[in-house]
Formats: sequence, C-alpha cells, structure tokens
Amino acid sequence: MIDDIKQDAKERMAKSIEAFKTSLNKVRTGRAHTSLLDNISVEYYGMPTPLNQVGNVSVPDARTIAITVFDKGMISAVEKAILASDLGLNPSSQGTLIRIPLPPLTEERRKDLVKVVKGEGEGAKVAIRNIRRDANSDIKSLHKEKDISEDEMHNGEDEIQKITDTFVKQVDAILADKEAELMEI
Repeated sequence: MIDDIKQDAKERMAKSIEAFKTSLNKVRTGRAHTSLLDNISVEYYGMPTPLNQVGNVSVPDARTIAITVFDKGMISAVEKAILASDLGLNPSSQGTLIRIPLPPLTEERRKDLVKVVKGEGEGAKVAIRNIRRDANSDIKSLHKEKDISEDEMHNGEDEIQKITDTFVKQVDAILADKEAELMEI
C-alpha cells in the first residue's frame, strides 16, 4: 500500500518536472531554437494547427529561426500567429520562407528573464510539495484505518520526504542550467 503511494508520488513529481521543463522552453535565451515556437498555433482551414505542422522550422544560425511554409497561402496566417504570440518576435517573409531574427538580449532583460525562470522553479517546487502533502495524508489515512502501524507510517513519510528532496534538487539543477544559459552572452 505504501509502495503504491510512493510510486504514484514519484510519477506525479516526474510529471511536474516535465511541465517545468516545458515552461522553461518558452523562455527565450540569446540563442535561437525551434522549441521557442512550439506553442504557436496557426488557423489552417478553420482549425488551430501547430506551427511545425504547416511548415518546416529550422535554425540556420544562432540568431535566426527560419520557417519554410508548405502552403504559400499560409504565409500571412503564420506571420500573424507569430506576431500575436507574446514572444515579441518580428517575422519577415521571402517567398515561402519566413525569417525571424532574434534580437540580442539586454542585460536588464536577461535579469528579468532570470526572475521569471525562478518563479517557474518555485511553482514547480510548490507542485512537488503539494504531491508530498497528498502522499503523506494518504499514508496517515491508512494509519487511521489501522491498515498500517505507526512505525510504517513514519517510515513511509520519511521515504516520501526523500523522494521529494530528490525532485526538488532536480528542479534546482534545471534552474541553475537555465540561469547560466540566460546570463551567458
């Protein structure tokens, strides 16, 4: 029973880590990467379609993202979707190719982005702690129902805490990597 609770907590904490990584991909660093455009959808025949399904997204150099649109009629829709996103990017089209130059980040903007990243990290830690709280309350309810002894309850809570500490350390490591990436010029 406690093993099931521990396994569930591990799986949920791993999902929190994945969600944290996904949210960090949205934060623009000084370098161009295709994952910056992952959350942009384009109206394609009345349906919102992910950008990478209406064109080929590539990175020709460190400061440019290029999109080769499959359907020439979609160029203006792709440009509008990029402009409408809150990424602050200005696309320019050349035939079926859309180039998106990434301006270099100022020192002030880098520091602002570090604050945003730290906030995301704190959110991930809170989610992990909430999972710990849920697991501990499940263990305590097993003890109340006399399914486990008090020693098993304390051991289970200690193991849940160790799992939590491991995942919080992962968040801190990911956070440190992202901060270093943001601050490098």
